[in-house]
Amino acid sequence: MSYTNLLLDIKDKTALVTINRPDKLNALNHQTLTELKNVFQELRNNDDVYSVILTGSGEKAFVAGADISELNKLNMLEGKKFAEFGQSVFNTIENFEKPVIASVNGFALGGGCELALACHFRIASENAKFGQPEVNLGIIPGYGGTQRLARLVGSGRAMEMILTGDMIDANEALRIGLVNKVFPAAELQAKVFEIAQKINSKGQQAIRLAIEAVNATDKMNLQDGLDFEAVLFAMCCGTEDFKEGTSAFLEKRKPAFKNK
Repeated sequence: MSYTNLLLDIKDKTALVTINRPDKLNALNHQTLTELKNVFQELRNNDDVYSVILTGSGEKAFVAGADISELNKLNMLEGKKFAEFGQSVFNTIENFEKPVIASVNGFALGGGCELALACHFRIASENAKFGQPEVNLGIIPGYGGTQRLARLVGSGRAMEMILTGDMIDANEALRIGLVNKVFPAAELQAKVFEIAQKINSKGQQAIRLAIEAVNATDKMNLQDGLDFEAVLFAMCCGTEDFKEGTSAFLEKRKPAFKNK
């Protein structure tokens, strides 16, 4: 499948998806969102892809936000459809059964911050900036920012970011738990690829079930979550990867997962 606003490169079982609108600071328009949905469907069906890295082209921006030229034309009915479509794309990413890592190489503002939040975790360069500045446009985050940001960093910090519209830098994002690690810009992509390769070396059935279990925390109370975890744990115990992983540990060797 060919894409106009995305670049796709697959290497060593990791797919690098790059949003490629550098002249617009990789702003998300309808076509880009549609292509994101399509590329994740393509990667879901590719058994040779174990993990996904999502980033933006150029040196300035991961994604600087939604395309304001499209926003400006919305009425109330169109606004609801606009938000629901973006949410559906980001839900696809959040619930993707293979790990999705946001490699945040610059501005991640508005829809760009929300896109990073939809990924399973976030690694940033030292020059990255995060923010939900929608109130400056007279709107609120519409692609899940009010929900995912509060769940990730707490309602107080989320309220401050959303109500002031202020940006935070990479170190502050690391301090509050918005990102997992920060690296110099020149090292970012290599470091994120190393992390993806480490994940790729694990039993992939366990990786998929772990994603499902962690994602369930926002949908279940503790006891229901524990019951669900026990079911998924039991499923792992019936796999060849489980037999290989435990045998390798006892035999003091590296496991040779078949990942089928």
